[in-house]
Order: sequence, then C-alpha cells, then structure tokens
Amino acid sequence: MLGDPIIGVVSDTHGYYDPALDRLFAGAAHIVHAGDVGTLSIIARLRGLAPLTAVAGNTDLPGFGDQLPWEAEVEAVGMRILVCHIGQSLMGRHDPVAEGFDLVISGHSHVAAVEWRAETLFLNPGSAGRARFAQPRSAALVTVTAGRPEPRLVPLA
Repeated sequence: MLGDPIIGVVSDTHGYYDPALDRLFAGAAHIVHAGDVGTLSIIARLRGLAPLTAVAGNTDLPGFGDQLPWEAEVEAVGMRILVCHIGQSLMGRHDPVAEGFDLVISGHSHVAAVEWRAETLFLNPGSAGRARFAQPRSAALVTVTAGRPEPRLVPLA
C-alpha cells in the first residue's frame, strides 16, 4: 500500500449500507464500525473491503448483539484503539488517556465530533445510515502519519 495507512470509521448505519462507503473505504488498512449496525450483511460487506472491528449498539441488542461485543480493543496500523457505541459508557470503566489509547471511537449521538484529550483522539464519525434527527450523514477517515492519527470527517450525500 502506498502512502500513509488509513482507518475507515463508520457508525449508526441502522440497516442501511451507503454504496459510497465502498469507494470511501477502498484501500483502507482497517475499518471500524461503532455500533447500531442494523443487519449483519453490513458487517459482511465491510469485511470484504478490509479487516474489521465492529461493536454492537443499543438498537442491535438483543437481535444480534450476542454476535458482536459491546466494546472492543484493537491494535491496527500501530494505533491502540478502543471502540464502544456509547462513548460515555466507556468512562465508567476506562480512562483512555491514562491507559494510553491513541484513538477512542464511539457513535450513538449521530453527531460527528473530533476531540483531542492530551495525545488521545476521541472520534465520533456521525451517522452513515438514512438521515435521522435532522443531522447530516457522515463517516470518517483516519490517516496515520508518523504514528499519529489525523481525522477527516467525510459528508455522505
């Protein structure tokens, strides 16, 4: 792969797979889905593009939540990543900054957000499903340059 590695990040698809994700995540080194997947066919399609880490969201339970963890820790392209659907639920069990995570990914709110806390990036890619709650649809790309995550929120039409 040429250039810096990229991690594709998506959340809150709620059973809708936007074909734009195929192009957006083409060539990604890893993909993360931060829950409220909706159907396992979305997991299969993302897995066809790159290695995938996915967690269950509150609307995935109890339907197929037993097939996805509620929370996941993964190392991808040199990044130590913590993933959970509802970011606030992590804080009772983790201190991601003190634990040395490079990247913390959550969804749930349907509001895209990028926040740095010390050297840890907290990222919510927004919602890639059908438009809800008057929020714009989006996903994210995280380029890893010199061991540092560089996020880019990507609007979906």
